[in-house]
Amino acid sequence: MSWDSWAGRRVFLSGHTGFKGTWMCLALLQMGAKVTGFALDPDTTSPAGQSFYDSMGVADKITDVRGDITDAPTLADAMAKAAPEVVLHFAAQPLVRRGYAEPAATFASNLMGTVNLLEAVRACPSVDAVLVVTTDKVYRNEDWAWSYRETDNLGGLDPYSASKACAELAVASYRASILEGVQVATARAGNVIGGGDWAEDRLIPDLVRAFIAGSTTQIRNPLATRPWEFVLEPLMVYLKLCDELLACTAGAADAWNVGPAREDAWPVGRIADRTCTVWGDGAAWEITQGDKPQPKESKLLTLDPSKIHDALSYTPLLHIDGALDWTVELYRAQADVGAMRDIAAKQVRAYLDASLFG
Repeated sequence: MSWDSWAGRRVFLSGHTGFKGTWMCLALLQMGAKVTGFALDPDTTSPAGQSFYDSMGVADKITDVRGDITDAPTLADAMAKAAPEVVLHFAAQPLVRRGYAEPAATFASNLMGTVNLLEAVRACPSVDAVLVVTTDKVYRNEDWAWSYRETDNLGGLDPYSASKACAELAVASYRASILEGVQVATARAGNVIGGGDWAEDRLIPDLVRAFIAGSTTQIRNPLATRPWEFVLEPLMVYLKLCDELLACTAGAADAWNVGPAREDAWPVGRIADRTCTVWGDGAAWEITQGDKPQPKESKLLTLDPSKIHDALSYTPLLHIDGALDWTVELYRAQADVGAMRDIAAKQVRAYLDASLFG
């Protein structure tokens, strides 16, 4: 498909210094969009000592504003100066285990940060479309065998999941009663993988750190099943969904599951095995031993993405095997910034050139 409509389009992206935010910047820049980013400094670095955002050299190609989404006046001022047509909200406290350690900060970022962003949109007349990215964990977990649909109950026992479910309710309220004339949607994405993610307590980053250090990764729940997809899959869906919002397509301003086909929902142990095989060099993992209590996590969590696949006639470019190949390719180059940039640019171009939507 053609992405020509994004050339010159003004986009405000919160959380632009994070893993998904950096990839979104790379895609938007190749599309010719004018990007304003609003985020904290990157808080994760590679073993080579540099964040993915800094490695990609994004800062000098966009309007890069540093700030906290819990700081409502600063956020509103940045958005007003950007005068965006499209707002993409990625900024969040994104980690389940950190949510247990810092519950108040997690709710402040994920709930009130979202409310602050919606208030900034309310005061910014240039905005036509808003996409708020949440998570597959917004659903009340039943540990049942079938996949969650958009009509299933929201919930979340842990602070991270509950805070994201609260954000969904806040968006629904603003959409229905406050943001008249603005098309607002939410995207509930599954587990994304890709080179450049160095976050704590995530499977692929933990594996790669261990591979580089020559150690063995400890895995808590190898039988836990999650929907896995390459990072650029949901990002392309987000952008296509924004096109539908801008066109005021009936039903677009809604909640959407964004995830892979059910066959790409693999157990953690199978993902680890495949990653070790692709990496080579004797890479291995083992189950965490000991009696230390672990935070409660869902054993089975899969999304039903049929609504958005049907609405957008969407066909993924990569399934999980290919996603892991591309992920390892970039991680393997983590000590060579030039090679990383070339690989990332190649991967973005492959998605922009692909026929993802009918």
